[in-house]
Amino acid sequence: MNAEKVAEHIINWLKDYVDASGLKGFTVGVSGGIDSAVTSTLCARTGYPVIVLNMPIHQASDQVCRAGEHIARLSKTHDNVTGHDVNLTPVFEQVKTTLPSDIQDDLTMANTRARLRMLTLYSFASHHRMLVAGTGNKVEDFGVGFYTKYGDGGVDISPIADLMKTEVYALGRYLDVSQNILSARPTDGLWEDNRTDESQIGASYEELEWAMAYEAGDKSPNITDQQKKILEVYRKFNRANRHKMEPIPVCVIPEGLKL
Repeated sequence: MNAEKVAEHIINWLKDYVDASGLKGFTVGVSGGIDSAVTSTLCARTGYPVIVLNMPIHQASDQVCRAGEHIARLSKTHDNVTGHDVNLTPVFEQVKTTLPSDIQDDLTMANTRARLRMLTLYSFASHHRMLVAGTGNKVEDFGVGFYTKYGDGGVDISPIADLMKTEVYALGRYLDVSQNILSARPTDGLWEDNRTDESQIGASYEELEWAMAYEAGDKSPNITDQQKKILEVYRKFNRANRHKMEPIPVCVIPEGLKL
């Protein structure tokens, strides 16, 4: 991948989109991970105003620190960037006191965290007349659907959603993202036990990229038993999360019934 050309293309695409929208800039949530670091850096390089938010909810200290360091570094090198720390832990705890306890299973509450962050991003974006820039990559958004519907999936634009995870890393190295972020194990930051993406999915991003290419038609006549297991993992997530990756179904009423 020609990282320089890809970065230039995305930056120009962002500029064109915000110009056409009539809005002023971009709002991005940063987590201490590679996807949000790359997305926020690309937005910063447009020269348009950018708000970057660190939104911890019972967050592991290393994630909070990496996000804070990235915001500080980006703010120092780009005059158009403004950073904010918004502690959402008290809000999350209040939600827990309001919802019935019997619906507060682990997955429901993990998704609730993501949706609180979405609400916060849009509060800043609405007030400042900005676009919320999504941080999902191609494998997450269109392969396994590894995101929260109306959480981190609730965005206005997706600058890096046509890039595989390995390509996002390559772009991050070109953009001089900090080594702490480049070397951190990917995690969605939605669980108090700090579990990684790989432990949740059961496959690495490199393996998922292979499976995605295989399903798209890049089929080898002979695959190993391990690759068969990876395909099973990929297909399971793809089927279960298909509702996230397709447009919301609309019940079309036949014309004759409307008369």
